[in-house]
Amino acid sequence: MTRKLVECIPNFSEGRDRAKVDAIASAIAALPGALVLDLELDADHNRSVITFVAPPETVMEAALAGAAKAVETIDLTVHSGVHPRIGAVDVMPFVPLEGMTLAECVQIAERAAAEMWKRFRVPAYLYEAAARRPDRTNLENIRRGQFEGLRAEVLTNPDRAPDFGDPQLHPTAGATVVGARKFLIAYNINLGTPDIEIAKRIAKGIRHSSGGFRYVKSMGVPLASRNLAQVSMNLTDFEQTPIHRVFECVRSEAARYGVPVLGSEIVGLIPKKALEATADFYLRFENFQPGLVLENRVAEATAQRAPMADFLDALAAATPTPGGGSAAAASGAMSAALGAMVARLSKQDPAPFEADRAFLTEAVQRDADAYSAVVAAYKRPKDERAPFVNAAMEGATTVPLEVLEHTAALSARLAALAESSPSKFASDVITARALAQAAMTGARANVDINLAYLPEGEFRVSVEARLASL
Repeated sequence: MTRKLVECIPNFSEGRDRAKVDAIASAIAALPGALVLDLELDADHNRSVITFVAPPETVMEAALAGAAKAVETIDLTVHSGVHPRIGAVDVMPFVPLEGMTLAECVQIAERAAAEMWKRFRVPAYLYEAAARRPDRTNLENIRRGQFEGLRAEVLTNPDRAPDFGDPQLHPTAGATVVGARKFLIAYNINLGTPDIEIAKRIAKGIRHSSGGFRYVKSMGVPLASRNLAQVSMNLTDFEQTPIHRVFECVRSEAARYGVPVLGSEIVGLIPKKALEATADFYLRFENFQPGLVLENRVAEATAQRAPMADFLDALAAATPTPGGGSAAAASGAMSAALGAMVARLSKQDPAPFEADRAFLTEAVQRDADAYSAVVAAYKRPKDERAPFVNAAMEGATTVPLEVLEHTAALSARLAALAESSPSKFASDVITARALAQAAMTGARANVDINLAYLPEGEFRVSVEARLASL
């Protein structure tokens, strides 16, 4: 069963009060399935970056839980730091990590932006892949003027109006920028000089907007705590513009000014692939390829294990998902696969069976995700739980209902296949029909159980009508 994971890397305008940032991280980690992987604070930037991953049905709520704590505790009217910012929750990007597409992350970003306004009255802008206007693809265009400048300009300039919310910033939390993007490396290089002008000239030379590297955004900032100047960067596509190429360029430019590079730092996390490319560049391996890395070879060997074994391990684990609904969908998918096999061997069209197999295979994960959403809804505060629980229960009812409808149609096709295929395939067709029946029985049980928890209304009437038609 394909795992689905989204990475979220919210940036908060607080890098000096550890207790506040820890409280934000704890709020994120409290959501089911949310794993906080990294937490970075920078006093000079007065900014923190929290990296976490979560399944798609949880990731938005986890991000918003952190946002709620940030809006409550961070006051931009008394905030200062060298990093540009417009909000307490300054940036909230969603990145497809496993089993997800960028388009799906755009949908998550849009919902999160709408909820920032609805729940906290913090207006939101969309950027990168989620941007609704070309000029808002780049984050720096939205941040122009920072909190203080945007707070004044948004009142009179319609062009600066947010994508969600009124054209007026939250009095202390400002605005937030939400988006979906590919993996980004936040990378800083520290120079052996306090001269900020040198850092600014180097940053201008390497950033794309000034004619530099295509996938580099950069600026020169002072590090007062260390009496140094820093070239602070975002590498938006490390495969097209690798990290070692940027480092060598900065080192070369710094040398022109008689300044050494003291070191560099990663903010947040970095993909292993980026480090592999850097090792290959500097060590000049003559035979390098990813398979030489021990961890990659282990992962490759593990991936060769039968997917069914992984699914059965997950099914047997002491966790509520995947459960009976997923098993019913898997049973239906196996039934459809057998139908496709017999159709091919009988020189018949396997396309209808393949369509069923694709739908039911996807439903295995959809059912697990739907149940996880129900669990997450019940964890919300009691006074706001009801609408979220109802919505989640509707989703948890819809998936097995669709499985039931598809396997009912599949069962009819298998009956016709039994009449038209050679008798030597009888055992395969009988097995396929038994699996389809098991899928229908299990799916119907899930629909009935979930339906009992839903109130009378349009959705329930619709479900009962669809059941009656079967």
